[in-house]
Amino acid sequence: MKRPSFLGISLIPVVIALLILLPFFAHNTKSTEVGVRIIKWSLLGKRGIYKHIYAPGATYFFPPVINGWHVYDTKLQNMEMTSSQRGARLGKDDLVFKTIDGNDIALDVIIAYRLDPQKMPEILQNVGKSNSELEEKLVRPITRNVTRELFGALKTEDFYIADKRTEKSEEAKAILNEILNPHGVIVENVLPKDYRFNPAYQKAIEEKKVADQTAERFKSETKATVEEYLQKLQQAQGEVNKMIADIDGEFQKAKIATDAYYEQQTMIAKAIEAEGIAEAKGIEKMVEALNNAGGNTMIKMKLAESLIGKKIYLLPYGDSSGIDLKTTNINDLLKIYGIKSLE
Repeated sequence: MKRPSFLGISLIPVVIALLILLPFFAHNTKSTEVGVRIIKWSLLGKRGIYKHIYAPGATYFFPPVINGWHVYDTKLQNMEMTSSQRGARLGKDDLVFKTIDGNDIALDVIIAYRLDPQKMPEILQNVGKSNSELEEKLVRPITRNVTRELFGALKTEDFYIADKRTEKSEEAKAILNEILNPHGVIVENVLPKDYRFNPAYQKAIEEKKVADQTAERFKSETKATVEEYLQKLQQAQGEVNKMIADIDGEFQKAKIATDAYYEQQTMIAKAIEAEGIAEAKGIEKMVEALNNAGGNTMIKMKLAESLIGKKIYLLPYGDSSGIDLKTTNINDLLKIYGIKSLE
């Protein structure tokens, strides 16, 4: 029979002790957690907070007694400061302050923030050993003071305007990051929620808003009526302008026709005048010709030509035995001569 070695027998208790103590050596981080180690005692190394960051979702082994271990959750945290029971603290936890015009207001606010993993050793050394301690000592007092101060700069009626609240939220976020970033806290959002005034003042505001809405409605109706009448006025003006244009057109047509008729008659009158002048000149020339000796001869010839083929009767004319031409009806006399000639 072989005798067991002294070395093999001596290692068994050591192995057993390691197996028993191994769970105490394991230090875990979840998927969103980072770990920070504190070296309490070391033969060779430096004591204090170890600057190395232990990454999420892993297991690390080191002795528990001579080392401290703290875990921080780096996922997005929502710190609710509200008047209901769902906030970070039980009971009424909303922000109560006065607006710049002196009215009391209560505001529910949610601060969304996360921790910078690279700042965990500084957080452990200067602020707190856990997320809750960090929030209570650092995040909560600073965010409440800054948020209360910035939103207190608004007027009472500004809280009804979403853009005004959003503007103050962005301003609060910028200031909080300026203060908290050096301490490892990154503010992602400042969300103002419900707001409440003093009940009596709230009622007065609501009544005023109803009155304002009624006034705005009347203004809109008045504006619509004015626009309607303006439109009708424009239509009437258009019709009047059309009538004026039609009348102007008729006038221009009549004027053109009158001018054309006038020009035509003027031309006709000028032609008649020219013709009359020509005839007058011809008569004048004829009169001049007739006044000459040749004119008398021409008259006699014309008279002789007109008597060709005419019957000539010679009637006695005298004081006693002749016919008195003043009292004699020549036509009746000619009829008598004509009857005698037929007989």
